[in-house]
Amino acid sequence: MDFEFSKHQKMIQKEVRHFAQEELAPRYQQWDREKRYPRELVKKMGDLGFIGVSVSQENGGLGESFVTEGIVCEEISRGDCSISMSTNVANHLCGGLLEQGHKEAKDTFLKPFLAGEKIPAFCLTEPGCGTDAAALQTRAEKKGAAYVLNGEKSGITAIMDADFALVFAKTDPDAGAQGVSCFVIPMDLPGVSTQSYEDLGCNAVVRGSLFLQDVEIPQTYLIGQEGKGFRLAMQGFDQSRILLCLEALAPAFVSLEETMDYVKQRQAFGRPLATFEGVSFPIIEHVSLLEAVRLLCYKALWLRDQGRSSSKEAGMVKWMAPRFSTNAIRDCIVLHGHYGYTKDYPLEQRLRDVLAIEIADGTSQVSKLVVHREMMGKKFLPYNYRYYR
Repeated sequence: MDFEFSKHQKMIQKEVRHFAQEELAPRYQQWDREKRYPRELVKKMGDLGFIGVSVSQENGGLGESFVTEGIVCEEISRGDCSISMSTNVANHLCGGLLEQGHKEAKDTFLKPFLAGEKIPAFCLTEPGCGTDAAALQTRAEKKGAAYVLNGEKSGITAIMDADFALVFAKTDPDAGAQGVSCFVIPMDLPGVSTQSYEDLGCNAVVRGSLFLQDVEIPQTYLIGQEGKGFRLAMQGFDQSRILLCLEALAPAFVSLEETMDYVKQRQAFGRPLATFEGVSFPIIEHVSLLEAVRLLCYKALWLRDQGRSSSKEAGMVKWMAPRFSTNAIRDCIVLHGHYGYTKDYPLEQRLRDVLAIEIADGTSQVSKLVVHREMMGKKFLPYNYRYYR
């Protein structure tokens, strides 16, 4: 067993960390307050090859391993964990889907996406269904050499800044999950409209709803095969959930590092706070838990690189990482005293941003169901009614 990153991966890690510290961290709070998506920084990330890291070289990406993609996501998140939700996690989902697309779709969307020139949005969730994604109501009707889409998508990351959307819709309403297909839709088409949300956190990547009213697209904008969209989405989630967890862990580690520096300097009763066990032990407990989850994240990515299933591991880290990270950041706020509760420190923003990760790409409850399925088998799932009849 080798827990060491390769020399190549360490070089990438160092380069991305420098970028995050110099370009992202200093403006992390500013973008949140202005609710502004920093497209100019996304373009820089594209120029440096930080977008679509695992997209094949044949399709214009770096063709790097999933472990390397995880390194990039983690290091970007040390500087800004909200931006990485779009530039790394959603981009992974969208990049993987576009690779399955027609040449016209790749030329039109994938290349400028990798260059950081076009922003994508991943649109699966709807007002009436999120976890039960197979129950979606958006429809795509074949019309000659085109498709016409109607429906509403909700809770979409960066939808207000997106240039195109990957939309899942029913092409066969009676076929359940087997009737779901995926399409790429330019945001400037007639019939496309959006509405923003007022969220607790991740304010730089404004979420919102997407509305489709008789939106017509060419059949070349179908991604993969008709009826295979749900499977593509679920395959993407196995990877994106792990990236989300690294995105949650990174700001928690940074917060703990800052807190350790603070408690070494802050004095109480004539000695540093760090000498009190009531201060040092919680920090040690948080670092221990987070480091264990981080190792499981990279094990899951390694499994993906070996062509093996990582569904169980992805489900495990997805319920643990955001929960443990928010607990850690909360304690960091408390250990900073009343200063930690102010907006002068980025701690409160990290807490708000990381909280969103517990919901994204499947809640904690759904993640545990995934682990349940992988460990005990599908027939023992609580919603498998056929088993109980």
